[in-house]
Amino acid sequence: MKIILCLAALVAVFCSVESKHSPPKVQVYSRDPGEYGLDNTLICHVSNFHPPDITIELLKNEMEMPQTKQTDLAFKQDWHFHLTKTAPFKPVKGEHYSCKVTHGGQSKVYVWEPNM
Repeated sequence: MKIILCLAALVAVFCSVESKHSPPKVQVYSRDPGEYGLDNTLICHVSNFHPPDITIELLKNEMEMPQTKQTDLAFKQDWHFHLTKTAPFKPVKGEHYSCKVTHGGQSKVYVWEPNM
């Protein structure tokens, strides 16, 4: 009988955790207005996701950028998490910058729009 109660409790916990799955909201932008040839910072802000297992990559022409920094994982009272990843960059005409986010086994690429 105790085994059945334990299994029922585990199923209840698993179902409650699974029901909290929320896909991330992603914003890709630069610290300063995008201008070719000028030093800047590429920023990928990922928010409102659950569970916290997530991977963020900043990409230049589909290759991971060097010198990236990521904030510590933070959360709101409702257990939705947020992270920010940044990298120094100097935009070059013809090159493509993006943020690849992998969450819940699915990956999606978000493109930086320079507005130039």
